[in-house]
Amino acid sequence: MTTFDSREQAFEAMYVHDEETRFYALARRNRLLGLWAAEKLGKTGEAAEAYAKTVVMSDFEEEGDHDVFRKIRKDFDVAGVDQSDHQIRRRMDELLAVAAEQLAGEK
Repeated sequence: MTTFDSREQAFEAMYVHDEETRFYALARRNRLLGLWAAEKLGKTGEAAEAYAKTVVMSDFEEEGDHDVFRKIRKDFDVAGVDQSDHQIRRRMDELLAVAAEQLAGEK
């Protein structure tokens, strides 16, 4: 094996690790976002946990965050929760940072 091959394998392994970490951070962010939204919707306990799971699952509908945002936006509109698009997106960003910190602390 040449140095070039070793280097290529190292970069591939790093890429896989980074993508896996990103996946877990987004899933955790979505759960935290779901719990935050559940609180705004007046859900507690098992109902809040169940709602958070639906938010996590909504992320599998399409690429990116649009599906998660749309779910939260729609649910807030139906329930009359007063949160702007900017507030929801800002909370998504904040919770992604929290999720990444939590994952880093677990290692």
